[in-house]
Amino acid sequence: MSITEARAPRGLAGLVVTETAIGDVLGAEGRYHYRGHDAIELARAADFERAWHLVVLGGLPDADATARFRARTAATRVPPPAVREVVATAAAELRDPLRGLQTALPVLSAARGGRPLYDLTEDERVEEALAIASAAPVILAACHRAERGLDPFPPAAVPAEGTAADYLRRVTGREPDDTVVRALSAYLIATIDHGLNASTFAARVIASTGADMASCVAGGLGALSGPLHGGAPSRALDALDAVGTPDRIEPFVRGELTAGRRLMGFGHAVYRTADPRARLLREVALELGGPRVGLAVEYERIAERLLAQHRPGRELHVNVEFYAAVVLERCGIPREMLTPTFAVARIIGWTAHVLEQARDPKIIRPSSRYVA
Repeated sequence: MSITEARAPRGLAGLVVTETAIGDVLGAEGRYHYRGHDAIELARAADFERAWHLVVLGGLPDADATARFRARTAATRVPPPAVREVVATAAAELRDPLRGLQTALPVLSAARGGRPLYDLTEDERVEEALAIASAAPVILAACHRAERGLDPFPPAAVPAEGTAADYLRRVTGREPDDTVVRALSAYLIATIDHGLNASTFAARVIASTGADMASCVAGGLGALSGPLHGGAPSRALDALDAVGTPDRIEPFVRGELTAGRRLMGFGHAVYRTADPRARLLREVALELGGPRVGLAVEYERIAERLLAQHRPGRELHVNVEFYAAVVLERCGIPREMLTPTFAVARIIGWTAHVLEQARDPKIIRPSSRYVA
């Protein structure tokens, strides 16, 4: 069979389509890393800019380099006036921060004089990557604030403040304490990158055409908007809402499984062991504490037991989205901002993959098989 006649597995599952130095997901071992550094250990350290530097620039910085990088990204955090006008319109008409960011990205790129990646030097590509990723959290928060009649772009309380603290202040309108900042930082680091998932692959396909950085990120956002990829955290909270108390967990889960409905926040396409991100975020949730966390832990215990009975032979464990929802809720992130907050982290990973793909002059162009 020739290369053009080869049949790829459904969903391209297990098919290697590129090489990357950014990271790897070792599903059978239940771990993943960023450039050889264990991602969970990085998340426990809770220094988001340090992990960002590692993933995009390729090295783990010392304290001085981290401070310089934090100042560098903070300097491009607040977008230019043209973007602020778009945010006001998008917030009123779209009422969806992810779509608002998608709408604002071309304007941000144009205001910066953005050009196709094909026409840029490596340093210029890196500048685009950092500028777009640093502005994205502010634009997402601005869309959320504008929908509620608040000033979309309040001044930063602390110059060159870290991303997590600045984002929390903008979204919640409150001064975040150190415990909450560390919790959000751990979540963001843990979700920067995770192999060639749908949104990352979408961004790389667009990058292979030589398109501009903003278009690549917008493509990733489009993939992320689907409930099978980035939309499950809020649905996990819906399940906890439906349960309400521990005594109602087992009847609820049995009812869902009997009806053939998927338990949101359980199972993963890669891991056959427990999702390491879920283990980390369970730890973070327990540190934050509260009745909701206790309910979630009990829900996980009962759901995994019933899943093992209902679907014997399948390894179905809690995944990152379940405890992500609980942690973000405890951090004060409203439900409609759960997936946008995931995007804050994942955009870092997309830009790293876009930079890597832009170095390869070969466009991604698979074949299809016609069927009547």
